[in-house]
Amino acid sequence: MIDAATRPERLEAVTHSLVVDQSVVTPVAVHDAFGRTLPMPLPTLFNRWYGPFPPIRDVREQTGAWDAAGQTRIVHLAGGATMREELTSVDPPRSFGYRLCEVTGPMALLVDHVVGEWIFTPAATGTEITWRWDIHPKSPRTAWALPLLGRMWKGYARRALANLSALLTK
Repeated sequence: MIDAATRPERLEAVTHSLVVDQSVVTPVAVHDAFGRTLPMPLPTLFNRWYGPFPPIRDVREQTGAWDAAGQTRIVHLAGGATMREELTSVDPPRSFGYRLCEVTGPMALLVDHVVGEWIFTPAATGTEITWRWDIHPKSPRTAWALPLLGRMWKGYARRALANLSALLTK
């Protein structure tokens, strides 16, 4: 029998977010990697399906040049899903962060919002680029699925980072 005093702790533990990340080293200087990644058109970078993750088809209602915290845009995915993206930090050439919310489509069943970050670190052969997602569940009932979603996201991220590396070295 579950004692009432332990139930809230258990519930709280299930609603924690899941942090996943993936990295690639690319033979490009940190300043160039950061400067070319931040403004890159999303449909260019995320142009193929990976498991349940669709390609990005379009970006609309963008405020500003996408270079300062507080700017927003609506990301449209293949299949009709959308999400609102807000830049939350821009620290050239080290990192930029964003928040994805107002998620629609299949991912909306599992995810309330995502806090994302791109980190650019000098490496012996260029720049290590790390893409991180902190995935927040829609509810305690969907939190159990986050590890599976996280594993699939890592494959999606590997593919996107390989594409990014190819685009940066052209």
